[in-house]
Amino acid sequence: MKKPWIMAQTWRDLVFLHWPIAPDALRPFVPSELEIDVFDGQAWVGIVPFIADHTRLRFSLPFPIVGTYRELNVRTYVKCNGRSGVYFFSLDADSLLAVKAASAGGFLPYRYARMKVVKKDRRYAFTSRLAKPGIGESFRIGFKPSAGMLEASEIERWLTERYCLWTKPKTVLYRVDIDHVPWQLQKVHIEIAENSLAGYLPVGWNREEPLAHFSALQKTRFYPPVKEHR
Repeated sequence: MKKPWIMAQTWRDLVFLHWPIAPDALRPFVPSELEIDVFDGQAWVGIVPFIADHTRLRFSLPFPIVGTYRELNVRTYVKCNGRSGVYFFSLDADSLLAVKAASAGGFLPYRYARMKVVKKDRRYAFTSRLAKPGIGESFRIGFKPSAGMLEASEIERWLTERYCLWTKPKTVLYRVDIDHVPWQLQKVHIEIAENSLAGYLPVGWNREEPLAHFSALQKTRFYPPVKEHR
């Protein structure tokens, strides 16, 4: 029986950017216990910028300092014990407190970055620059959502409807379950000005135009981590 959720968060102004990639290119960076999930033989890398809002623990009000911050994650999709979910290569945020809390003990690969989101009319500009010496990762994108909701295709559902994540601090694999309603996706026009994320992947992995989707709002709940047994 699933334990009660421990944290709630609202995701706002979120963009999914997805590129196909050969599964073998990801294998060195994913724990061996996890099978790389594929769609028609292709693995996928996702870059997801968004605003995290109303962050709170169960039975508490939103945190006054870290309740709202900007986030940018790089991820792929994996399977374990019959379940499909997300594996994060990196999670960047512009809140030092949020980064320290989420990365305590190496639990999740959070990093502090300087970020900015500007919205004018219906157009957004999102920028991120990693604040870690010696790692020059930057990301800049402009995007404008189209009006109306999409009826998601099979690949769009496969990429976005993921209800758990795995992480492996040190030697133990953990699963964190996530709960939310199905995504309400919109088409979005994007202009990527800079993207030097995930430099460890093969050169040119993000050269082509990605599959892009926008979601204005998603309310989520996170459950306690559980050890994954094989």
